[in-house]
Amino acid sequence: MAKRIVESFIDDIDGSDAEGTTTFALDGTTYEIDLSGENRDKLEKALSVFITKARPVRAERGARGRRAVAGAGRGISREKSTEIRRWAREHGLPVSERGRIAATVVKQYEEAH
Repeated sequence: MAKRIVESFIDDIDGSDAEGTTTFALDGTTYEIDLSGENRDKLEKALSVFITKARPVRAERGARGRRAVAGAGRGISREKSTEIRRWAREHGLPVSERGRIAATVVKQYEEAH
């Protein structure tokens, strides 16, 4: 028996097909967002004026692996994801049917519960 597993990315902004995950950081917090090429270009354009004036920072030694970001959506069970999506829709928050739930939506859900 053959099995094919397909991983697809959904753009967190508009729900279109995403090319992959974009990582960026601000004030010591690292963020990830799945974006299409068009939305990644928009993000890069919006940040370009700041990036051209900023200094790159090397990662600190001793940091191994990725740190877990509270409420980032990676460790959420299927049941909790379903509940968060239902709650978000009831409160008028944008949430896609599939894919990762935006960290801001998860945070608002957790603050409400």
